[in-house]
Amino acid sequence: MPVSTLDKFRGAMLGGAVGDAIGELASAHSDLDSLTDWISEGDVLRYTDDTAMSIGLAEALSMSGGAINEEEIGKIFQRNYGREPWRDYSSSVPAIFASAKRHDMPFSEAAARLHDGTGSFGNGAAMRIAPLGILYRNSDKLRDCAEQSARITHAHAVGIYGAAIMAWAVAQLANLDPKSKFPFAEFCTGIVRFAQTKEMRLKLVQVVELIASKASPKNAAKTLTLSQSVAESLPYSLYSFLSNMKSFEDCLYCAILQGGDRDTLGSMAGALSGSFLGAKAIPKDWISRIENLDTLEDLAKRLNGLSV
Repeated sequence: MPVSTLDKFRGAMLGGAVGDAIGELASAHSDLDSLTDWISEGDVLRYTDDTAMSIGLAEALSMSGGAINEEEIGKIFQRNYGREPWRDYSSSVPAIFASAKRHDMPFSEAAARLHDGTGSFGNGAAMRIAPLGILYRNSDKLRDCAEQSARITHAHAVGIYGAAIMAWAVAQLANLDPKSKFPFAEFCTGIVRFAQTKEMRLKLVQVVELIASKASPKNAAKTLTLSQSVAESLPYSLYSFLSNMKSFEDCLYCAILQGGDRDTLGSMAGALSGSFLGAKAIPKDWISRIENLDTLEDLAKRLNGLSV
């Protein structure tokens, strides 16, 4: 039987959350044996800001019927941060909230003031974009809506377009049947063409070359580099998925065991794999222990019921 649309939505939401939580564990337990021991012995799998902001975006989309309202999304991000500021947010997030309040300006304008007016090119917009990507999987508005959503916290072109690329990838994967032959050439050509900055395009070409040459995760990580820049972390997450597309676990372990921003690498790779394989491909024990599971499941169902 083909994977249901609802299971794809669940896969995007739950896959990102599981990847985030296990990626965070990998920050302290960086070899596979130690990590799997901690996963098996632990209780609740706790996520970080990646999932908190994905939840915020999904909440905003579900309340607006799928429409993008910058101020409403920003307010939900701000509310959720105020409730749980300990979820390892980057320093730029509270700075944006404080600046927007102090100067009575839109969140995107406050975001544009960061880093001496260049804005952030980090992975914070891409890490949360999966709910939008899967919701807009059949819409020609995907790029515009993804970019508008990203600008709430990221003003740099790389940060904005990186989020759009992640949304495009999630959308494409959500529409594919994992039991059919994967259209590798079409997917790779499409994602390179979709990229709108030279920096992102060159990195995506490197991903294709690494997959074609069957490069090891260690060599891929060294080639792509694993900083918090979306131009480095997103390509490696894509490499992790494309080299392990049949297994959620293998994809996740590939993403988080080579260093870098592990929770975000896990969140993005988990959302990609979950969008393709569906939630049923994620180990049940992992899903059952993810924090706020009922909220994630409810948001997946609500988004699945929307039409954009």
